[in-house]
Amino acid sequence: MFALPALLAVVQVGFTTFAADNQPERASLDVLGYALLVAGPVALLARRRHPLPVLVVVAAVTVAYLALDYPYGPVFASTVVAFVSAVLAGHRRAPWAVAAVTVAVHGMLQYLGGEPLTWTYFAGVAAWLTAALALAEVIRVRGERAAEADRTRAEEARRRAGEERLQIARELHDVLAHHISLINIQAGVALHLMDSDPAQVRESLTTIKQESRDVLRELRSALEVLRGSDESAPKAPTPGLDRLDELVERSRAAGITVHRTVTGRRRQLPAQVDTAAFRIVQEALTNVYRHAHATRADVVVEYGERELVLVVDDDGTGGPPSPSGTGSGLPGMRERAAALGGSLEAGRRADGGFRVRAILPAGDRAVDVAPADGGAPSDGGVRPAAG
Repeated sequence: MFALPALLAVVQVGFTTFAADNQPERASLDVLGYALLVAGPVALLARRRHPLPVLVVVAAVTVAYLALDYPYGPVFASTVVAFVSAVLAGHRRAPWAVAAVTVAVHGMLQYLGGEPLTWTYFAGVAAWLTAALALAEVIRVRGERAAEADRTRAEEARRRAGEERLQIARELHDVLAHHISLINIQAGVALHLMDSDPAQVRESLTTIKQESRDVLRELRSALEVLRGSDESAPKAPTPGLDRLDELVERSRAAGITVHRTVTGRRRQLPAQVDTAAFRIVQEALTNVYRHAHATRADVVVEYGERELVLVVDDDGTGGPPSPSGTGSGLPGMRERAAALGGSLEAGRRADGGFRVRAILPAGDRAVDVAPADGGAPSDGGVRPAAG
């Protein structure tokens, strides 16, 4: 704030005093001359709050100094800074107007002082002022570009952070909702049958133990990613459709009869699609035994040429809290599908029950994957590809 005006004052006073020795035809520097040399830099102290008034003052001081026939020197340095400050403050036309008035007034004072005016004089002064304003425009444009680049980087960083938070929220919701719901159901079964059916209680407690271990493993894996302590791969495998049978068995342990059907030629899917497909089916089944009051669910996985279709139907009378998805489950599924360029529809069926249907892009890689059960067709098995 103070450094530049102080430097300009030293430069203008020191160099002009030195240059005056070689200009005997000019008036000698006196108190007024030195005051005018210092007045411009002092006025620049207010250049950020009042750029245009400061520009007018500095231009007037410079013209007055030259009109009084004081020695030439770097008296224009303050004027250049004033022009640049005004342009950087967003003023575009006013500095040019001040420049034109400055040239006109200085020329008139020169004429009244008896000095001849030539086109060379006007061209020199105009070129000097034009160079000052051009410099100001260059600095302004570069500053705006740098600011825009900073804004773009900041917006991109905020966007990435938002996407990461959303992804973390979806993962935690899917993990916790599925496993904790199963634990809650099995705990209720154990409490209800504690005295009448000890064998069933043991089975429920075994399921609770297994689900607790699984949810801890998945949470630990998620936390390792969040910490980002190293660049090593996650220790837990990323869930995919190869764990579909495991997911079905867990849902059956919750008391729901689940049938799964896989059609089309099974093939390796892009990792993100594979994980999203597993999470969508997982959340859909979680909603079945949490909200649907259903006894049966049908899971259909259809491998198309370029898309993967997932359908989860139930025979329940309920459904998610709202088919439009005011909770976290359905919006999370829709977001997963949309993030991959797919779509998801959910709602009650005309014949009763609830349906979740997702379409995901599956890529065009035809890498076959053997079915987990050997491909034996059955109710709940894998149907081989037609043809």
